[in-house]
Amino acid sequence: MQIAVVGTGYVGLVSGTCFADSGNDVCCVDIDAVKVERLRRGDVPIYEPGLAEMVTHNLEAGRLSFTTDPAAAVRAARLVFLAVGTPSRDDGSADLTALWNVVEAIAPHLPTDAVVVTKSTVPVGTNALLRERLRRLTGRECDVASNPEFLKEGAAIDDFVKPDRVVVGVVTKRAADLLRELYKPYLRTEKPFLVMSPESAEMTKYVANALLATKISFINETANVCERLGADINDVRRGIGSDSRIGFAFLFPGVGYGGSCFPKDVRALEYTARAAGYEMRILPAVDEVNRRQKTILLDRVLAHFSGDVRGRKLAVWGLSFKPRTDDIREAPALAMIDELLGRGAELHVHDPEALENVRRQYGDRLQYHDRPYDALSASDALLIMTEWKEFQNPNFALMKRLMKSAVIFDGRNLYEPALVREAGFAYHSIGRAPVG
Repeated sequence: MQIAVVGTGYVGLVSGTCFADSGNDVCCVDIDAVKVERLRRGDVPIYEPGLAEMVTHNLEAGRLSFTTDPAAAVRAARLVFLAVGTPSRDDGSADLTALWNVVEAIAPHLPTDAVVVTKSTVPVGTNALLRERLRRLTGRECDVASNPEFLKEGAAIDDFVKPDRVVVGVVTKRAADLLRELYKPYLRTEKPFLVMSPESAEMTKYVANALLATKISFINETANVCERLGADINDVRRGIGSDSRIGFAFLFPGVGYGGSCFPKDVRALEYTARAAGYEMRILPAVDEVNRRQKTILLDRVLAHFSGDVRGRKLAVWGLSFKPRTDDIREAPALAMIDELLGRGAELHVHDPEALENVRRQYGDRLQYHDRPYDALSASDALLIMTEWKEFQNPNFALMKRLMKSAVIFDGRNLYEPALVREAGFAYHSIGRAPVG
């Protein structure tokens, strides 16, 4: 099948590459000429396990191509996927400027039988507006559909080829049949292909992310109460997660969520409800809890150093918002870094993938280290902000020799308190009593 994907950000690049890998001819479009040239060489600008290899394989097979020319991409396409960014405005609403710019660019070149599919996360009602705008621009009725993505950064390829479900919002049976044919290779294990209205599909995406974000904020609030009452959040998590109605997913306490999806989608759903005349009470609380949780370790750090971290050398392990990605958008680590820099601390940072992204943002305000132990030399404390596997079984004896003061502030509960205490460290985690 001939497919065009407009936008080579995270969603567009992963989707386009996976579609090509199942035998389709895919042309990906982006306005960034430098980025397109890099992709043509197989140089993938984001870190996602397995993606670079898949891009190279499909480039060599001739199934995947990249261009800055939307006309060339869509002229022969049966399906045109829109995968551009929809960032939050200050009021929480989604900014659809990039989407409408793309629609203006592709409309004169759309084949009469093409289906335009929104892969971007868009407010409820966007597909209806898209249909009206295409009618005005082309002078004919164009088929549109919604096909929200449910990819986890760090596991996106596996999520794409082994989906829990595929959701499509359509107006016509033809669009549903075409998308069913496209996704057939990924649904061989009888995972559901869910057909609904575009409005329901748009809503499904927002509600899914908002509910997962709610679970994270809820377990974090619970962890904060556990500390004050002498309970252990890990025991509590096991106690509730074993209930089949609740489950363990997204019940790991820590320093909050980040990334490109959860924060903006929570705010966008709240805004959408408010615009429809309904005031949601839960989502503003979810967002506020998460904002506060990102700096939950700050009070503990300040208490340990008698309220003053000026001149203190602090090591930070983990900068990306989650492991297996270089994405630092709304990362909790950056919120902590800002607070500590503002109080005069000297920060030495390490991350397996996100160092360059952070360097572009902070420049020489931080000291950067390619290896985790190098960041520890003569440090007054270590802060762990991302749960990379590389951090889960460290050499505590070496760490203690390297550090000036054996103190760990663990924002991801990577270690058992008793084990860290035996190694001679003072240890502060989330939802558990401090040791040492």
